[in-house]
Amino acid sequence: MDLRLPLRRPRRWLAATAAVAVLAGAGTWTAAVASDNTPKVHRADRVMAVDGVRLDTSYFTSGTTGRRPAVLLAHGFGGSKADVRKEAQDLARDGYAVLTWSARGFGKSTGKIGLNDPSGEVKDVSKLIDWLAKQPDVQLDKPGDPRVGVAGASYGGAISLLAAGYDGRVDAIAPAITYWNLADALFPNGVFKKLWTGIFINSGGGCAKFEPQLCAMYDRVAESGKPDAAARALLEARSPSAVAAHINVPTLLLQGQTDSLFPLGQADAAAKAIRANGAPVDVDWIAGGHDGGDMETSRVQARVTSWFDRYLKDDENTDTGPAFRVTRTGGVDSTDGAALLRGASGSVYPGLESDPRSIALTGRREQSFVNPAGASPPAISALPGLGGSGGLSQLSALGVGVSLDFPGQYAAFNSAPLTRDLRITGSPTVTVHVKSTDTTAVLFAKVYDVGPGGTQQVLPSQLVTPLRVDGAQAGKDVAITLPAIDHDVQSGHHLRLVLASTDLGYASPAAPATYTVTLKGDLKVPTAAGVTTAAAALPSWVWWLPMAGAALALVLLLTGRRRTASTPPDPGLAEVPLQITDLSKRYAKSADRYAVRDLSFRVEKGQVLGLLGPNGAGKTTTLRMLMGLITPDAGETRVFGHAIRPGAPVLSRVGAFVEGAGFLPHLSGRENLELYWQATGRPPQDAHLEEALEIAGLGDALARAVRTYSQGMRQRLAIAQAMLGLPDLLILDEPTNGLDPPQIREMREVMIRYAAAGRTVIVSSHLLAEVEQSCTHLVVMDRGRLVQAGPVAEITGSGDTLLVGLATDVTDPLVEKIAALPDVESVTRAEGGLLLRLAPADELVTANSLADGANTHTGAVAAATTEASGIALAEPSDAALDAEASAEDPASPPPTHGSATAARLLVELVRLEVPVSSVGPHRRLEDAFLTLIGGSA
Repeated sequence: MDLRLPLRRPRRWLAATAAVAVLAGAGTWTAAVASDNTPKVHRADRVMAVDGVRLDTSYFTSGTTGRRPAVLLAHGFGGSKADVRKEAQDLARDGYAVLTWSARGFGKSTGKIGLNDPSGEVKDVSKLIDWLAKQPDVQLDKPGDPRVGVAGASYGGAISLLAAGYDGRVDAIAPAITYWNLADALFPNGVFKKLWTGIFINSGGGCAKFEPQLCAMYDRVAESGKPDAAARALLEARSPSAVAAHINVPTLLLQGQTDSLFPLGQADAAAKAIRANGAPVDVDWIAGGHDGGDMETSRVQARVTSWFDRYLKDDENTDTGPAFRVTRTGGVDSTDGAALLRGASGSVYPGLESDPRSIALTGRREQSFVNPAGASPPAISALPGLGGSGGLSQLSALGVGVSLDFPGQYAAFNSAPLTRDLRITGSPTVTVHVKSTDTTAVLFAKVYDVGPGGTQQVLPSQLVTPLRVDGAQAGKDVAITLPAIDHDVQSGHHLRLVLASTDLGYASPAAPATYTVTLKGDLKVPTAAGVTTAAAALPSWVWWLPMAGAALALVLLLTGRRRTASTPPDPGLAEVPLQITDLSKRYAKSADRYAVRDLSFRVEKGQVLGLLGPNGAGKTTTLRMLMGLITPDAGETRVFGHAIRPGAPVLSRVGAFVEGAGFLPHLSGRENLELYWQATGRPPQDAHLEEALEIAGLGDALARAVRTYSQGMRQRLAIAQAMLGLPDLLILDEPTNGLDPPQIREMREVMIRYAAAGRTVIVSSHLLAEVEQSCTHLVVMDRGRLVQAGPVAEITGSGDTLLVGLATDVTDPLVEKIAALPDVESVTRAEGGLLLRLAPADELVTANSLADGANTHTGAVAAATTEASGIALAEPSDAALDAEASAEDPASPPPTHGSATAARLLVELVRLEVPVSSVGPHRRLEDAFLTLIGGSA
């Protein structure tokens, strides 16, 4: 076939394609599952011969006879036609003729991988279009010219662009997470992207599966660590950029924000070139990418469908969406851990440099640092291959810093703390002067978002800009274009420009050198002022809450007069925030199944009490009874001596945060709180609004609309709402749900600050490590009953529980023998050993049977046993040291039974031939929790 670039026929901008959506990694696709009443799809599998290569294809049609537009659906690198089968079926049901195929070297197709070689894979696509033109059910624009669109992701996205550039019969395309210039993608600014290139070769099946010239090129560059001109020319010839002037079809570019392989700059270059040809181009920055994150399957399916319906089906009433759209992350959903996404859009594509704002940087203007020998250890930004929802880029989008720079291997320049929020949309730029002790310098530029105090440092999307500076020995000014991002920098944070000498994903010079960098001006950040975030739909409660409130007021009015005299307050408990006595609550429609049974505990002023228990332990039911939301079947709850019932006046001294709070998104944080307090009917001066806000630590964000808040800010606003009026008792149910580690730390500080003034906090949480750090006291529940209550230190490690490390695992019968020892109340398997809970002192059957001198010699026996067995004893606990002191001083109190029996227990374990490697008190709340509930969590 003649592969000379064709003259373009006049475009009518028609299109069609299926519900398709890209996934991360190799660029495979997924489709919505069809319902049972949708038309059946007919599939015909064929092997087509193209210039000696066998292509494995599948052809999908559905519905009545007649001509229809066609779609070529391409798979991602390392995949096959099977990856896009469901999408093809959906397309067929929507009235298209769909052809899928396995590219050369993949699936059951033969031939060598050519990385979309114009004389190989691109020519194959033209042959497939020839075949479509001969099918009786494919719509033709003229003989031999089918109405056809091409869609694909990653490798398949590139073939979509190349097909449009080489074959004038292609009518519309929807490439996703792909490249415009493969040389720029793998050799950015002359630096070898070694990890991603290696993954390319590996996922293709190894170097031998590629065309020989590609294999030789990879071996040459990988060995030298530096791409040469021939390598660049080879990849550029296989890139859509090589035929940029000939791509003039409607193009929907879907590019990933979390993508260190094909970053947003690739789509930007494509958009500019194709739009210059006069073709319609829309750009959509999705949340995910090759580094992981949410691929927004459903939304992308809908948008691509609309695009092709408009340009292949000639449906001018179809809304194809905005010219530019970007997905923004606003925390995580506390119910399932999924990222909360919000779209922002603009009527025109802003590019990567629109509406720049200058940010002054400070620090030593000239800084020197080293490139270590062997470029090791390398800094860490992205980790290619760790895709999926747990990728590093997804964490950075949620405000979690995971990058690493080594001291002495980078220069850093900081801005002053921002006085207002800053949204960066595009590529920041800066100019620096670079000098090296070697002829060449390789640097990695990045901009961090740094929180107050420098404790939280986030690298947006984990992206860096590598650059090779030749002739650096004499010094050279270098204009740096940093990675394109969409990132919100909050007020109070500052920006940090870092220039590092190494990065794990790239090749750096192996020879040691010293680099000197001088800042030449401000950091310029694009803000894309014309891009606005869509407002969230108002939640349903906004509409039903006023009516529900009116109905509740009416009920209270009608029933208030009929109330009987309430239980009188107990003066002896007037200063006790909470006293729960024999509280019980049955499950609905059950006479003998209890959610809570015979629960009793007491909470004093100034305590931060953690309410712990596995799912189903009764924690939430207890909190609901405590707040008067449900009525117990037995027992009572008293707050400051007053019995709790619905509407009890003492509840005005209680603040609660249970199952999240709803806010009006268009109002500011302050306006939401003021509106809430007005609804209580209490005087404004009683709100103590400023004090609550100071404790919550929201700062300048209070003046912003709540719809702009991150999940952590919404959570703190909800806590501030619970603290209005500075209630003496604050109840928080899972307050850290959906927060990242820095936000969790901030929430911990909020609780501690609140209790510091003598108030009381009760918090229910499943984060045991966090409870251990923030709570002073614990109540542990299991199956509705109280298991243990007391100070955290007492529960986690007073000597009543030992962690016995094991050299090898032990059998269940041996564990049962250990549990039967007189000093042991329970045994639980733990990581690396056993947790032994010691029996209470008054239950030790051996206590009175031991000779008076037995305990005197137990330590010596245990020491001898330990030495003979090679057991490593843990450092003695405070209780053990107290026991030793009391043995020497008759006036001292006796040791606790835990310290007295630990050594005796060790002798018994050795006697049972337990392979003990260490013995010591356990002090982790997680271990104590599992021991207390017997592993039922």
